[in-house]
Amino acid sequence: MKKFIPTYYAKNVYEVSLDFYRKHGIKTLLIDLDNTLASYRDREPSAETIKFVRNLETNGIRVLLASNNSGKRVKRYAETLGIPYIAGARKPLAYKMRKFLKNEGVDFNSLLMIGDQLLTDVFCANTLGVKIMLTDKLVNEDQWTTRINRLIDRPLRKRLQRKGKLKEWNQND
Repeated sequence: MKKFIPTYYAKNVYEVSLDFYRKHGIKTLLIDLDNTLASYRDREPSAETIKFVRNLETNGIRVLLASNNSGKRVKRYAETLGIPYIAGARKPLAYKMRKFLKNEGVDFNSLLMIGDQLLTDVFCANTLGVKIMLTDKLVNEDQWTTRINRLIDRPLRKRLQRKGKLKEWNQND
């Protein structure tokens, strides 16, 4: 059960303040793409997402993109934002993510991974030994593979909530 407990919880990535990242020494965000940063149908980042990423970068926070999806969409999305990315990450397995992060020179102690799924994002981050912020899904629609994960995610998330294991990002430490 420990592998499914996130460090923090937020409704979405866009609500988290810069002060939170500063307070916790976060210098790099590794953000999941589908249903965390955007709908899986979005081929390019929205104006809101571009503004969000630029604001982070202006304030000294590096942004990396991670997706289990492979191919052109992830590449196009990341390149439009001008940020490094990993496609076909194979989360929850950690070996490709570890290699990517090391190649990018990321300090694991100042890294925060952000994702919307317990079975992939949270499990992977905990395997890597990095902080993880779980979010709600950004839009209602999911890819078919993700719908299967949600059958396990929903009751597990409710159980974590009941047990007080979803620590809101803006709660006092």
